[in-house]
Amino acid sequence: MYRSLATLRKASAARALSAPLADAVGPRLFPEAVLEGVRQRNAYLDWLFYDVGSLTDAEARDVSPWLAAEGAILIVPPSGVQPLTRCASINAFIDAGGTSIRTIVVAGVGSSALGSAALARNVADAMDAPVAAVVSGYGLADVAAEALGGFFWFGGINSVRHSFEWLDRLRESGLIADPSTSGAAIVTSPTTQSKDTRTVQALLAHPALSFDLLVGHSKGNLVLSEALFTLEQADGARTRELGDRLRIVTLSAKITMPRAFRLVVDVLGQFDGFGTFNSRAAIPTDVVVPNAGHHTNTELPWHLPVASVLRELRERGVL
Repeated sequence: MYRSLATLRKASAARALSAPLADAVGPRLFPEAVLEGVRQRNAYLDWLFYDVGSLTDAEARDVSPWLAAEGAILIVPPSGVQPLTRCASINAFIDAGGTSIRTIVVAGVGSSALGSAALARNVADAMDAPVAAVVSGYGLADVAAEALGGFFWFGGINSVRHSFEWLDRLRESGLIADPSTSGAAIVTSPTTQSKDTRTVQALLAHPALSFDLLVGHSKGNLVLSEALFTLEQADGARTRELGDRLRIVTLSAKITMPRAFRLVVDVLGQFDGFGTFNSRAAIPTDVVVPNAGHHTNTELPWHLPVASVLRELRERGVL
């Protein structure tokens, strides 16, 4: 049996025991029940796209209640060092040692905390240091965008997601409950951006934090791009400071970044049709990984070996 499948089963069982619909009553029950079914499906997508076998059983159980915690932060150390840490706010992240962390990781597709942690573990193993993973999550806006093709064509239709984010703001305001993300808000100022984008932007803008590497996979690259463009509009001085030193690695989708950020490495699998379809054609591919597709699960054939790719970039002095 694949270890990754066993890890997925542990996470799914722990998610069920956490009673994610316990606080959803009356008119709130139906949308939460719909979302819970989608989130459980996305946990299986996490297995398909990410190296969930790199997580311990205890870590899988620990993140299971946070499958839907979009915008939450995980501190993920290299394999065998110590368990990952869940942070419900930037202050909690700082208190947990976030000031020493230099890398932000954002997974894509329909990823939950499980997929986010798995991708971050691969990056942490390559960098030999803990990294911060921002959970992509999945909300009503994503369901609406997916129904219009946004799940498969995020490169061209991502704006559709934002047009439906009023649904998630209703849930955040308490009109529609979201028990799995209760107390996990990172940024409270009104904005049309999704929580994951707002969290990345807030981390990069925080004066107590200092990052020098961003790693995204698939739709996670779009989250990074939106966060950087918003930061550029809000704080030009901070953007110029970060632009001089921040390195960005995009995995499996080439997305436009602000001009201030010149140290970008775009990585694409040789047989990654999904990533190619969602990439900007004008952006050259810096690294083509032979015999690799879109997924990063090392137990499946044609995977993109994230840790190996990043280690090679470190050896070349790129990272």
